[in-house]
Amino acid sequence: MFAVLIILAVIIPWISPYDPLEQNLSSFLQPPSAEHWLGTDQLGRDLFTRLIYAARTDLSIMVLAEIVPFCMGVFLGMLAGYYGKWMDKVISLVTDTLIAFPFYLIVIIVAFASGAGERGIYITFMLVGWIVFARVVRGLSASYRKQEWIASAQALGLPGIRIILRHLLPNVLPQAIVVLMTDMVGLLVAIVTLGYLGIGIAPPTPDWGTMISDGQSFITTAWWLSAVPGFAVVYTGIALSLVGDGLADVWRKK
Repeated sequence: MFAVLIILAVIIPWISPYDPLEQNLSSFLQPPSAEHWLGTDQLGRDLFTRLIYAARTDLSIMVLAEIVPFCMGVFLGMLAGYYGKWMDKVISLVTDTLIAFPFYLIVIIVAFASGAGERGIYITFMLVGWIVFARVVRGLSASYRKQEWIASAQALGLPGIRIILRHLLPNVLPQAIVVLMTDMVGLLVAIVTLGYLGIGIAPPTPDWGTMISDGQSFITTAWWLSAVPGFAVVYTGIALSLVGDGLADVWRKK
């Protein structure tokens, strides 16, 4: 399911003759047809083309916004779990403090402070996105710290950072990647929500949240304007969840 979406996002310039930004007011609010597979919006733009270009926008932001928090959360989680004591207390204090603030409140504050667009999403997720990875990896690292293979590495005199990166990381990474798939769903919903509220991706750039918001004024006459991007969000969320479940099953069998 996810591969189909990625393939469509890559090949859309070759399979659609329409420009996602080009307006054609003489063809506005047309229902799905052979010419326009999913109809047109209130400005006459082809909905299928904008839908797939919006996938490009939202999925690229979703992936890029996860890179730094994922690496940061996994590393801090391993530090807290392996060293324990004051290191664990400091990292746990920071995570408990940040998690006390509602995520969307932070998103909206940062978005208003930095302006609408991608930058606010990146800043917000760098601030709080690492927490979920740190908490999961901390628990795994603390349990692995008591294993014999860690004790053997310590007995050989290996430095702690080498044990963490060479021995601990490969064992916590599979579970962290499973969590990453689930977390991407939440981040995608946040990106779409910001677009819907008008503080996300700025028009006319195609974005699922903006498309849902623009279409709600025509919900009784052209319901597909909001329904189609809404379905795309649900479809992508299910696909990412299934990828996470599949990876968990594979690693569990190993």
